[in-house]
Amino acid sequence: MPRFNANLSWLFQEVPFAERFPAAAKAGFRGVEILFPYDHSTAEIRSALHTNDLEMVLLNAPAGDFSTGDRGLAAIPGREREFRETFGLALDYAGALDCKQIHIMAGVTGDLDKQAANRTFLGNLEFALSKVESSGISILIEPINNRDFPGYYLTTIEQADAVLQAISHSALRIQFDWYHAQIMGGDLTRRTEKYISQIAHFQVAGVPDRAEPDSGEVFFPHLFQLVDSLHYSGWIGCEYRPKGRTEEGLGWFSKA
Repeated sequence: MPRFNANLSWLFQEVPFAERFPAAAKAGFRGVEILFPYDHSTAEIRSALHTNDLEMVLLNAPAGDFSTGDRGLAAIPGREREFRETFGLALDYAGALDCKQIHIMAGVTGDLDKQAANRTFLGNLEFALSKVESSGISILIEPINNRDFPGYYLTTIEQADAVLQAISHSALRIQFDWYHAQIMGGDLTRRTEKYISQIAHFQVAGVPDRAEPDSGEVFFPHLFQLVDSLHYSGWIGCEYRPKGRTEEGLGWFSKA
């Protein structure tokens, strides 16, 4: 059976942040991920993890100002200094929380020059990789669909694979969200099989409404069995929007 972790930025929103950790543990999760934990101290989060016997699986590097349209900085020409300064904060949190995976968001490049965006993205990833040498931390890049994030730079696993081929570093891996991938081409079984060796983390949500993965157009039990058969040893992050109270929609989890 795959290991599922709770994304506390999406699940258990009906309770305050500190209460999401015991709620996740009570529901049967042994790991958690948090999109942007930076409004909370590392001491607060570390205590919550320890108290509830939870592992910090993944966090995102700072991604700019969401309120003004930022969705990451790594591929935005002219903002290299901001990316590199804020990446240091992600490293501090990852180290303090013993988190071994940092997701770097590329950003919305829209009408920006594609070659310049590509050079910027590769350069910033190489900078980040130089900072995690010998730390055991992996840098993840995630294809995100352009329906939810119009103009996002990285939209398919094939593009992500090209980035990995261009840089060729063992610490650079793919975060593969089946929700985004279904919207951006589908063929989830074959793409999972093809790229499994480059995937360090999966995420799951129902398609098309991004709710629980127990309805919609994708039969997720097949994919869970598939990654088991492929000897995947990582986590599957539950990054979805519950239709009601989180606990009420976890029937799929108890059967997975």
